[in-house]
Parts: sequence; structure tokens; C-alpha cells
Amino acid sequence: EVQLVESGGGSVQAGGSLRLACIASGVSFVDSDVGWYRQAPGAEYELLATLIRGGQPWVQDSVKGRFTITQDNARNTVYLQMNSLKPEDTAVYYCAAEATIHFVAGGSGRGDFKYWGQGTQVTVSS
Repeated sequence: EVQLVESGGGSVQAGGSLRLACIASGVSFVDSDVGWYRQAPGAEYELLATLIRGGQPWVQDSVKGRFTITQDNARNTVYLQMNSLKPEDTAVYYCAAEATIHFVAGGSGRGDFKYWGQGTQVTVSS
């Protein structure tokens, strides 16, 4: 059974930082594709960052310079470091693994990846 579990969310003031973690079982991040998404209330899923087949990390332009995706292969864990947080970053954040044939540049939604975590809430206050 494949399971992805996110952690590290919470409430933080604008300008603060959080590090999200995604621990996987049943799938190896080093051999797979991994992505971070977020969904704000009433909004669509937004692709934030990816590591595709061990390639170079990619980060969405809107969060580039503030967000960084990394992985710890020994712990089968992927991280999303979020700095200089803004109120508009408030959302539920998800990790996902194994890109599908529906994955396109920039991302579109849950159909992009086969496996998804339950999400972790990030709330940024002004």
C-alpha cells in the first residue's frame, strides 16, 4: 500500500518560515517523481515544485526564491522549505508521487500524479 503523509504545517505570521515534510511508504522517492501542490479555499490545485526522476528541482515562478524542494533519500522524505511567507500562501499543502501521462508543464491538478498525501494546513497571518 502506498502512503504519503505530510507534516510541518501550522500557523505563522507573515515573514516567517515553515518546513513541510512528506514521508512515503510503498514508493521510493529516489525512483519516482514527486511534487508539492497547494489548494487555497475555493481555488484550484496549484503546482509549486517538483523533482522528476532525480533531475534538477523545479519551482513555480510565483514562489521561486522563497520555496525550495529537497529530498532525503535515506529517510525517503521530501521537504518543502517555505520562507518569507505571505498571507496569500495560506492553503492546504499536498505532496504527490508518480507523475501520470496527464502531467503537463505547470501542472493542472490531482490527475497529474498517481499518489497523494492527506494534506497539511498552512495559515499565514498578516
